[in-house]
Amino acid sequence: MLKSKEIFVCRECGYETPKWLGKCPSCGQWNTLEQSAPLSSNSALLRGGKAAKVSQIGDIQADADIRYLTGISELDRVLGGGLVKGSLVLLGGDPGIGKSTLLLQVCQSLGAKHKVLYVSGEESARQIKLRATRLGVASQNLFVLSCNDLDTILATIREERPEIVMVDSIQTMMLGSVSSAAGSVTQVRECANVLLGVAKEKDISIILVGHVTKEGNLAGPRVLEHIVDAVFHFEGEQHHAYRILRAVKNRYGATNEIAVFEMRDNGLSQVENPSAMLLAERPEAVSGSCVVCVLEGSRPILAEVQALITKSGFPTPRRMATGFDYNRMSMLLAVLEKRAGYVFGSLDAYINVVGGLRLDEPACDLPIALAMVSGLRDRPIPANLLAIGEIGLGGEIRSVTRLEDRIKEAERMGFEKVLIPASSLEKLNPKKFKIRLIGAADIREALIALAETSPKAAKAPPDH
Repeated sequence: MLKSKEIFVCRECGYETPKWLGKCPSCGQWNTLEQSAPLSSNSALLRGGKAAKVSQIGDIQADADIRYLTGISELDRVLGGGLVKGSLVLLGGDPGIGKSTLLLQVCQSLGAKHKVLYVSGEESARQIKLRATRLGVASQNLFVLSCNDLDTILATIREERPEIVMVDSIQTMMLGSVSSAAGSVTQVRECANVLLGVAKEKDISIILVGHVTKEGNLAGPRVLEHIVDAVFHFEGEQHHAYRILRAVKNRYGATNEIAVFEMRDNGLSQVENPSAMLLAERPEAVSGSCVVCVLEGSRPILAEVQALITKSGFPTPRRMATGFDYNRMSMLLAVLEKRAGYVFGSLDAYINVVGGLRLDEPACDLPIALAMVSGLRDRPIPANLLAIGEIGLGGEIRSVTRLEDRIKEAERMGFEKVLIPASSLEKLNPKKFKIRLIGAADIREALIALAETSPKAAKAPPDH
């Protein structure tokens, strides 16, 4: 039987199949399989070519990376200490979130010592100037090019020799050798590959701006995120002043680091104390509110979680979670009913994380469970209490990582009591902390401890 001389490759994820399919089995995308001629098993070895010189790993000089400081300390921390020389960085976010604003502000700081080229395929030079004037950007080392032809841009880079290049945005760039339209999967992939070669060959730092789809993912092929050295997402609501810059991938620093900015009339202003910002408008003596401490990269951050439990007007009660996993919320409701005796079956339940944060670590289980019980019983949680812990299906409260760092952050913010797993309390020295540590082995003990610390004595959780 003759083997097929052609294969079909998915342009999104690289999946290979001997026959054409409408939907890729690997990534689930439609109409992404393209015909390609396969290499025989020996063709790669038989093909001629000049061998490259190899180096023994011990002979390679591993000097520290040269980094450019952006002038924004929060941004430098997320980058891992600054913008690495010769790196290719992708910055994504919703339209109007502040990506171009942030880059122009960075150009002002970098332009003090380095030559910067700002390439825009969406705005004219005059429009960029108007925005730069509003932001107070007037660096003599900042040069602007309004063009979407990548061949022209590459020729300009060779002639001007900038140290840093901003490309706004990668979806508007076009390569003459590629016949597809700007913004297509092929154009985005090939343009990114060419810019990657320029960054490594010329040792130029390049920042790409990327659009996102309606699902919140970066537009273009998934391989785009694999090509670049670092991926950062700009998050936030257009109707809110605060923005969060999150590191999704970073070859030169830690991932999951975040920086918080506030959008003002004159641009983005960094927020150096996110905990104080997120707790600034916390209401007093209101049920259903609890404080949680989450780890965002290397930084512990305090945030407020809110729960609203109310009578349902529908045969099937509503469940809604904003900033928290819906399935995790359903699990906590089931644990509270089975292990603590609280019934939510005929009630609507709503969870909200204030400030636009997304809580995705187990340490948030206990404060959210306490907030839901507080909302159910309409009894406020003490304003000076913070809860940390993971809840298992048996109702047990399990230990979490870096508990001491979380407790110190609560101390710094003026909290007086912290409810933690009993297993963790046995390993800590309470004398090291000024804050009062309260241990609980399971959810029932946590609710009893909460009732004892409340200003108004609350009843113990009901029996089954």
